[in-house]
Amino acid sequence: MKSWFVHHLHSLRQAARQFQETPLATLFTILVIGVTVALPSGLYTLLDNLDRIGQDHKPQADIVVFLKTSVDETQGKNFIGQIRHNNRIASVRFVSKKEGLHKLEAAGLSDLTAGLPENPLPHSLIVKPNDPSPSTLEDLGAELAKHAEVERVLLDTDWAKRLEALMQLGRDLVFMLAILLGLALAAITANTIRLQIYAQKNEIEVARLIGATDRFIRRPFLYFGSIQGVLGGIVGWALVLSGLQLIEHSVANVAAAYGATFALTGPGMGVFLFSLALSGILSWLGAFFAVGQTLRQVETF
Repeated sequence: MKSWFVHHLHSLRQAARQFQETPLATLFTILVIGVTVALPSGLYTLLDNLDRIGQDHKPQADIVVFLKTSVDETQGKNFIGQIRHNNRIASVRFVSKKEGLHKLEAAGLSDLTAGLPENPLPHSLIVKPNDPSPSTLEDLGAELAKHAEVERVLLDTDWAKRLEALMQLGRDLVFMLAILLGLALAAITANTIRLQIYAQKNEIEVARLIGATDRFIRRPFLYFGSIQGVLGGIVGWALVLSGLQLIEHSVANVAAAYGATFALTGPGMGVFLFSLALSGILSWLGAFFAVGQTLRQVETF
């Protein structure tokens, strides 16, 4: 176990020496990795904030329940008592046929109702659900339609479906971009490691002559690639947070113009740590494949 720690400590020192020998090139590589991490991370953060705006400011989805014409006002209010205990319903409001007629007249349709011998409108209910998602609205509407007192149920789910479809499209695009840039990140690391191996070709040949194994030679480069990936991930998230700070004032002004308040939020610690780990792993994979291929080529020199 002690020798294992000694070998890995030696590899870390070798990786640190590589940073010291090529500081400028390493810095540029870390910046490129940072930009590669910042693009999908920034888009994910903006998408998350847009989703939060949609959740906070989207219009309330109501379910309009029209009762049968044979149901009088007392029966309608009793029906409210039956459904009020449903845990998916936030509130229920009874709209009498008289109130409905007044609303039609207030909307400028008094000419249509003036010649009617009696009020043809049924009593209705305005149901506000706890969860405004389209699937919940449809399930709740189907459940309410099964009652004997109900004639028809109207759902306002079109806007919710459009919003959900747009958000899903955004998530898919961010996922595709993350895959492409993840491959680019691994390629960047692989190219950097390949150049490092060629620069240290003579040292590698001497190490082999005195009995060093490929695993021993490979380990410092793997550490070097992983550390580059983690540092690049940190730089990427620093760019994301800086960008949020730059546009925060503008976002607040836009929200104020619409009579609302909104503050951008950065990623949670879990997302931050996951992105750092993923950046380090992708860089390690790029280094692993680059070292394996390049060392086989070095053997022929």
